[in-house]
Amino acid sequence: MTMDFASRVQRVEPSATLAISNLAAELEADGVDVVDLSVGEPDFDTPENVKQAGIDAMEAGHTGYTTSNGIPELREAIATKLQDDGLDYGPENVIVTPGGKQALFEIFMSLIDDGDEVCLLDPAWVSYEAMVKMAGGTLSRVDLSPYDFQLEPALDDLAEAVSDDTELLVVNSPSNPTGAVYSDDALEGVRDLAVEHDITVISDEIYKEITYGVEHTSLGTLDGMADRTLTLNGFSKAYAMTGWRLGYFAGPEELVDQAGKLHSHSVSCAVNFVQHAGVEALENTDESVVEMRDAFEERRDMLADLFADHGVDVPVGDGAFYMMLPVDDDDQAWCEGAIEDAHVATVPGSAFGTPGYARLSYAASKERLQEGVERLAEHGYLD
Repeated sequence: MTMDFASRVQRVEPSATLAISNLAAELEADGVDVVDLSVGEPDFDTPENVKQAGIDAMEAGHTGYTTSNGIPELREAIATKLQDDGLDYGPENVIVTPGGKQALFEIFMSLIDDGDEVCLLDPAWVSYEAMVKMAGGTLSRVDLSPYDFQLEPALDDLAEAVSDDTELLVVNSPSNPTGAVYSDDALEGVRDLAVEHDITVISDEIYKEITYGVEHTSLGTLDGMADRTLTLNGFSKAYAMTGWRLGYFAGPEELVDQAGKLHSHSVSCAVNFVQHAGVEALENTDESVVEMRDAFEERRDMLADLFADHGVDVPVGDGAFYMMLPVDDDDQAWCEGAIEDAHVATVPGSAFGTPGYARLSYAASKERLQEGVERLAEHGYLD
């Protein structure tokens, strides 16, 4: 029997980041010591108070279904956090999801019809493109690489890329894969274009808590953006809760109503006791977040210095925990060679829409980062 697969799944490729991670895992299973800089996962354990909150919730019997959009306590805590950031959201504007990816998926599937145009800022996180294609949308793209991955100098390019036909624009600040934090002037430029062309904007703020010496501005706080911005965040990065699978998005009630249909018919709800741990993360974990952020900043600075010692100038972002290392034009071959020869796992920039780079995650110890650079240099990958 030959299965006839739906076109929506044939339009996309598997996640490039997970593919590299799987290859690294296979090598490690064979006894190879791999310096894995491919996956954006904090190397810290989930804070103890958050773990205990999850345990306490299980012991208290919070192991069944919850209301589909999330337990009231968590939606209220999320709304309070967003209000503290200057965003005018209440609990009724929030859907709690099993991970930030699910939040994005529900937004794309709720807003994008066949042929609708979505604009991405390249390099863009790999799953944006895949989700747009699964929804049947088309893509316009703006290359930020000529501007050291900053948005402000690329606003003229963005103006050329969007039009009245653009349904959705995705802004990810701090950025995966570059670590760039977009300036207020850049965001105001986005606002002007969104208002002019009546574009809805996703503000992916999953790395919002991880910035170094700069203030993050939420796009939805700008004049004219409250009703057209969908704010997305989660618990994986700032709170080292990747495996807990907890995220959320906030937007107008009409979107919550429509996306809620997808949510209820697919995942039903996020895990009950995990949601209770999420409340603890939001309300009592600021000190742990600062400790992790300070460690990431030290690693970023060390890694940039190590590359500079080898004559490689790498753009340094002010947020998240990634660097885009300039490599050969055939970045796929470079990354494959790096893991096979030097046993260092990175992700090709072409997976993010920007060939000629490799993304490195510095969510690893200083010792492993130093080992990774030494191996790349020893095997001629920094020449």
